[in-house]
Amino acid sequence: MKEFFKSKYFAIAVLVVLVAFTGGLFTGISHRAQAEKILGVTNKEVPADISDVDFSPFWKAWNTIDEKYPGADSVGKQERVYGAISGLMSSLNDPYSVFFDPDSTKAFKEEIAGNFIGVGMEVGVKDEVLTVIAPLKDTPAERAGIKAGDKILKINGVTTSDMSSEKAVTLIRGEKGTEVILTILHAGEQKNTEIKIIRDIINIPTLDTEHRSDGVFVIKLYSFSSNASKLFRDALREFGMSKSDKLVIDLRGNPGGYLDAAVYISSWFLPEGKVIVTEDYGGDQEPEVFRSKGYDIVRNNSEKILGDNLKLVILIDGGSASASEIVAGALQDQKKALLVGEQSFGKGSVQQVVNMTDDTILKITIAKWLTPNGNTIAEKGLTPDYLVKFVKDAKNVDKDNQMDKAVELLKNWPGIK
Repeated sequence: MKEFFKSKYFAIAVLVVLVAFTGGLFTGISHRAQAEKILGVTNKEVPADISDVDFSPFWKAWNTIDEKYPGADSVGKQERVYGAISGLMSSLNDPYSVFFDPDSTKAFKEEIAGNFIGVGMEVGVKDEVLTVIAPLKDTPAERAGIKAGDKILKINGVTTSDMSSEKAVTLIRGEKGTEVILTILHAGEQKNTEIKIIRDIINIPTLDTEHRSDGVFVIKLYSFSSNASKLFRDALREFGMSKSDKLVIDLRGNPGGYLDAAVYISSWFLPEGKVIVTEDYGGDQEPEVFRSKGYDIVRNNSEKILGDNLKLVILIDGGSASASEIVAGALQDQKKALLVGEQSFGKGSVQQVVNMTDDTILKITIAKWLTPNGNTIAEKGLTPDYLVKFVKDAKNVDKDNQMDKAVELLKNWPGIK
């Protein structure tokens, strides 16, 4: 569920509940009697631009529920409001613009904090189907055989058709030691599979390093968390001490995180002022361009952690999303790295988080991301320079043909055109 968001967008903007639905009370709608049956409505401020909207169908539906639905008394009034706001957001046809009720808000904040109880996988809606972006390292989901690109058809028997990723996360999480049953359709297969997973405490990993015996140095980045920048800097220092000029940044299965971390990491490889990503708001609003901070220790740092002859390959796959696509797209367009692997996920938008009440939030898309060459990431993702489909070797489970291709290129460097 982790979405790509800018840290500066965690703004406190308390909005009134029912602001979109109480307008009919004060703007002279034709079926005023329907609205007058609703008592005790609070926070009635009306936006100026909805004076001509007829809210009578909403109020009629509300009253019809009270009059005819057998279990109307069991559904709280505020829960109906939450449902109405969720419906309002779904009218945007954007899987990343969603309303979080109190339970979903709690789950969201737990994940941002870096640990939670669940199965350990990132999910999103792709082509209108709930899809696994990536399982996290050393988690129940990974151990159960969940793969990036798997389609989640049911959660404990509940169909996921038209289900938001936030709702899915709420259903998947639960008490430690309890079981959740997922009905999965693996990529390339025709038959569904039921997978039982035991929930556990999930600690989101950030980074691993490896100096291979063949001289290639690998930085495996699992997420763009709040501490990713510092850990990546430390990893680069480790790379410098290795005296290698061959570097692989493995972003496979990395679902993203903070923009600040993506800009920071990209800035190590680009001169100051080079474009990393453009935030396109659409319409007449001026786009915002994020440029390299110019750490660029290839040229201007006396420590010379990165040599002038650096050879860089970035690994991506269908689980590489959001911030991963920002970094990979920037270094590909700026001709600093070759991309190897499979098409990335295509999460090319940024969401702003707005506090609605003390225990509810709204996450809404405010812009699309463009690579330095002006290409959109949304939906289609990034195309690698060398398309290499991962092939599982039953005889050698440790074999990684995508990594093998990266190493081959680093040893026989073709250059970047």
